[in-house]
Amino acid sequence: MNMPSLKDILPHERQSVILQRLGSQGRVIATELAKEMSVSEDSIRRDLRELAQQGLCRRVYGGALSIAPDPGALSERIERNTPALTQLAEAAAALVKQGQTVFLDAGSTNQAIALALSPQLDLTVITNAPAIGEVLLSKPGIETILIGGRLDPKVGGSLGAKALREIQAIHADLYFMGACALSIETGVTAFHYEEAELKRALVASSATTVVALSAAKFDTLAPYQVVASNTIDHLVIETNNAIEPRLKAFRKLGCSVHSVNVQETLCTSHT
Repeated sequence: MNMPSLKDILPHERQSVILQRLGSQGRVIATELAKEMSVSEDSIRRDLRELAQQGLCRRVYGGALSIAPDPGALSERIERNTPALTQLAEAAAALVKQGQTVFLDAGSTNQAIALALSPQLDLTVITNAPAIGEVLLSKPGIETILIGGRLDPKVGGSLGAKALREIQAIHADLYFMGACALSIETGVTAFHYEEAELKRALVASSATTVVALSAAKFDTLAPYQVVASNTIDHLVIETNNAIEPRLKAFRKLGCSVHSVNVQETLCTSHT
C-alpha cells in the first residue's frame, strides 16, 4: 500500500509532519509548508497555533521554532560533559588574547571554556559562577574576580540587584554568554527572567560578545529575550549539514561564525 503524499494527508497527520520537521530541523516556515502540502497559509498557521497551545513548539513570525530543551540543574549539566563540549570550548577559548579581561557567566559550556583557558595569557576573568571560579583557582596565571549576589542553584550563578550593580562597574574585552537558545529570528533567549536581565547588562559592559552553542540549542526558543542576533560578534557552534546553511544569515549580520564539526574534529572560521 502506497503512503499518501503530503498533499493528501489529514490535518492531524499534517501536524505530525510539522512536529517531525521541527524535531529534525528546529524550525518550519509557514509559506513553505503551505506550498508543499497544497493548503492555505491560514491552515498551517492554525496547525502551528494548536501545536503551540499544546506546548509542542513556539510560534514566531512566519513559522515556528522548537522549544529549547530544559537544561536541568548546572550540576547535572557538568556531569554530562562530553568530548564534543570540550572541543567547542577549546574553539571558543582560542578567541582570547593576551592580557584581556574576560567575563564568563554561569553554564556548563562556559565552565568548559574556563578549563580550556591558558594560564600563560595573563588574563583577568570575571564570573558570577562559583564553579567557574573554582576551576580558575587551578590556573595561578589568571586573576579571578567573583561577582556576588543571590546564588540561583539552577542557573549556578549569582543573580539579582547586587550582581547587576557589580557588573555595571566592569568593562570587559570579551563576554562569553551562556545561551539557552538561539535562532536568527529571535536571537538569544533564556529560561529565567533575572538571568536574561544579567546577560543584557553584561553585553552592555563588554566590547565583544561571544556565544558558544551546541547544535541542540540552535533554532530553538526559550521564554525570555536576551539580545537580538545582530548583537553577537562571534558565534562558536557545533555544526552539521542541517545547521550549516542557516549560518549564512548570521554572517550577513557581520557575525564571525566559527563552525565546529565534532564528527571530524575540525574547526573552521568564517566571517
